[in-house]
Amino acid sequence: MNKSEKIRSEVSETYSKAVTGGGGCCSPAATPKGVVAKLAGYTREDLESLPPEAVINSFGCGNPLAYSDVREGDVVLDLGAGAGIDILIAAKKVGPKGRAIGIDMTDEMIAKANENILISGLKNVEARKGIIEKMPVESASVDWVISNCVINLSPEKDKVFAEIARVLKPGGRMLVSDIVATDLPDYVRRNKTLYCSCVAGAISEVEYIQGLKNAGLVDVEVRERLVYDKLQLKGFIQSEVKAGDDSGCGCGCAGEGEIGQIAKLLAGKVWSAKFYARKGN
Repeated sequence: MNKSEKIRSEVSETYSKAVTGGGGCCSPAATPKGVVAKLAGYTREDLESLPPEAVINSFGCGNPLAYSDVREGDVVLDLGAGAGIDILIAAKKVGPKGRAIGIDMTDEMIAKANENILISGLKNVEARKGIIEKMPVESASVDWVISNCVINLSPEKDKVFAEIARVLKPGGRMLVSDIVATDLPDYVRRNKTLYCSCVAGAISEVEYIQGLKNAGLVDVEVRERLVYDKLQLKGFIQSEVKAGDDSGCGCGCAGEGEIGQIAKLLAGKVWSAKFYARKGN
């Protein structure tokens, strides 16, 4: 198993435990699941129209569909669809003539998304097993690519950006909410908890924009930013992945006290951003 495969395996294991409520110090609990969804730009109407499990098992940093121009009949692809919150919202937006497709690499997330799709009664939505570095999607088949706090978890972001360009139709667009960071210390980069909680694997906003441009996308811009202060950052980390106790748990996780110290250190250096880009005609 190479380094990239090892990182994907660790991330998949963490989010598998998150959605199934499995034990271990890297499972969620410190901040209730679903809190992030309510603070990330989703309206009350959005959340009340969805199966509760889709909302409760949402791990994200923003609503990628907020203020988007998704229209009836469009095909929307969600990268790292999780339990399905965004593909269900997208399916409602595109209507019966459109389609919403979600990709996730974690079996438990796919199972949970399929449960929520069934409960929703929507017929124009599906969840596919796969990795975002090699998407199980035909080239030039998608009008919109969306994603919610997932690309930062990829160990091969350039491949993800290239895949976005591949699957978009000419003129197709991308609107992605993600975490970016600047000046992260090496010990933060190496921390398993902070990687799985969307911080340690984050690149800078400048690198993110350049990566999209290198993939051939145009009109690249940041449409929104939310820079995290100490309390927001601590809550975000803990809502994604539960902290261990201060004594450490031997699995590379950060303790409660350590997360507080790290949040103080990184305040103002980590933020969520909404990236827009378009594939040329």
